[in-house]
Amino acid sequence: MLATVDPDLAKVAAMSVRDEYTDYSTYLALSRRERNPSFKKALEELAQEERDHYEFWKKYAPDTRVSTNRLSLFFVLVLRIILGLTFTMKFLERHEEDVISRYKQVAGSILIEDRTRFDAMVNDEEHHENYLMGEVKEGRVKYMSFIVLGLADAVVEISGIHAASLGIFNLTEIAGVNGIVAGMAASIAMASAAYAQAKQGFEGSAKWSAIYTGVSYMLTAVLLALPYFLTRVMVVALGTSLIIGGILVAMMTYYDTVISNREFKRQFGEIAGLILAASLSLYIIGYVIRQRLGIVIG
Repeated sequence: MLATVDPDLAKVAAMSVRDEYTDYSTYLALSRRERNPSFKKALEELAQEERDHYEFWKKYAPDTRVSTNRLSLFFVLVLRIILGLTFTMKFLERHEEDVISRYKQVAGSILIEDRTRFDAMVNDEEHHENYLMGEVKEGRVKYMSFIVLGLADAVVEISGIHAASLGIFNLTEIAGVNGIVAGMAASIAMASAAYAQAKQGFEGSAKWSAIYTGVSYMLTAVLLALPYFLTRVMVVALGTSLIIGGILVAMMTYYDTVISNREFKRQFGEIAGLILAASLSLYIIGYVIRQRLGIVIG
């Protein structure tokens, strides 16, 4: 046991003891529920690594108590089931830059006999992500770009079609049907385009690329059209549909940014801007058609 510890080091050590133990418990729990042998091995190795880090910091914060946060662990296990191991592990590792920065701030206070072990620990943290992606390669991640493509295009195009309908149609049901029919046609076109694109050197299956794109487009079109069958007020239907579209885009954008290490705000802002711009432009076009040509349906 150390006689005296620098206050800043003691604070970092106490925080790190809890963090490393939590990570150890999480990776261990994931490994016990993993059926893929290579994934299971990677998780077990990471759990042991985090255990070693916990034991290192325990020397500098011997009185710090640790326990498993069962609610947090349950949340991680649910993420694993719904969103996959790749997303879950990348999500867990998003705080690594802060951890590394915290460690380096107290590097000068580490005892000389612990320096080699400390440097190895920092190196472990810096190379976690490369190790994770090298050992864990899920099939679903290959097709994420096609799912995002189908969803994003559907939200932009179908929202625009509904906005144009606001300017022409009087019945929300007609606008909803119009969106679904357009979605069916566009989903087939998008699936065909994805199939052709995947044939150009894509590592995955062209068939599944087309299916993921087409299905994500069609499901999005149906969800966006749903409000038009639940209310007869066109503005309410359009507003609700846009909110649904925004939620879908936010969810898929967040998933994509975690996987690809991109910036969420910028990517979401670009797509949201396209949705609003397309909706406003097509509403104006629909309104002009209604006023100039006197075409009113419903």
